[in-house]
Amino acid sequence: MQMSDPQICHVDLGERSYDIIIGEGLLSRLGELIAPLMRGQRVAVVTDETVHGLYGAALAKSLSDYETHMIVRPAGESQKSMEGLESVLDSLFRAGFDRSDMILAFGGGVIGDLAGFAASIYKRGCPFIQIPTTLLAQVDSSVGGKTAINNAFGKNLVGSFYQPRMVIADTDVLSTLPLRQIKAGYAEIVKYGLLGDRAFFDLLDAGLGARVLDLDRAALREAVARSCETKARIVAADEREAGQRALLNLGHSFAHAFELEAGYDGDLLHGEAVSAGMEMAFEFSSARGICDEADTELVKAHLEKLGMPRAAHMAQYLKDTDRLMSHFLQDKKNEAGALTLILARAIGQAFVQKDVDPATLRNFLTEMKNRHV
Repeated sequence: MQMSDPQICHVDLGERSYDIIIGEGLLSRLGELIAPLMRGQRVAVVTDETVHGLYGAALAKSLSDYETHMIVRPAGESQKSMEGLESVLDSLFRAGFDRSDMILAFGGGVIGDLAGFAASIYKRGCPFIQIPTTLLAQVDSSVGGKTAINNAFGKNLVGSFYQPRMVIADTDVLSTLPLRQIKAGYAEIVKYGLLGDRAFFDLLDAGLGARVLDLDRAALREAVARSCETKARIVAADEREAGQRALLNLGHSFAHAFELEAGYDGDLLHGEAVSAGMEMAFEFSSARGICDEADTELVKAHLEKLGMPRAAHMAQYLKDTDRLMSHFLQDKKNEAGALTLILARAIGQAFVQKDVDPATLRNFLTEMKNRHV
């Protein structure tokens, strides 16, 4: 397809509805794309040093019709902190931004979360646009309005639901990502197949997944669009995670526990933890007799075939069962002190399991430790 023919996915949320624009070469058209949403001529761009170094000049050229204020943060998960948040807010205040000005989140999931949360609380809320530059952010974290920072108790525990005015996913910028980052994003793509779309999983397993990892343009567009369509549909039905939106957290309870153990120092990427976490969610489902062992083995075979992170790769984070259990007990999905996990009856049939027995989970984690450590 030509650069002038992007694919548009609509997120239907009434007055908070917005479009996800997916295609190639969109960064050069950024000024044109955001123009209908602008109330003034000022934009604040929140980005990180890596993205700014690669695309800062192209972004500035595309936004030449606007007064642009750049907020450049170091790269890495550690920026999703109170310190990182305060730095962004201080910069906005010092530059004199008001609620008619636009904030652009230009980066991966960390920047999207940080900038989005800042926008949600700056002067009680100002508009922002997501311009995700990683595969994971394009298919997951930029869509749906979840914004948050981390703290000592866990990942994304301080945040808000705050929808962007638009998401612009230029798949061309993915060409500069290392394979490790592409695989981290692919974990969130295959998640959509595993949680509710067996046909999509079968497509990925039949070759589409390998083409995504090879950065095939057509495959990227297809996978990004299908992922966004699935997430948009779920978010439209359950914006604030009162029900089915929790399915999007398949594998994430395990993943967040691993990330907390890793310390957000870059040694473990979110998507890597999710990949292993989904395998463990299927393993746990099979161990409890909920999911056919054949489906769990197919999931494991798919991850192995594409060289994705596996439960075995999480050995260093499985060592302390007591610490892992303490992380699970802090999970946002828990209600009234009861554990909640997203489990699976089959590939494409995830469900929310409330009142998970802590002893059963502890025994499973101990088994995983004995198997992999």
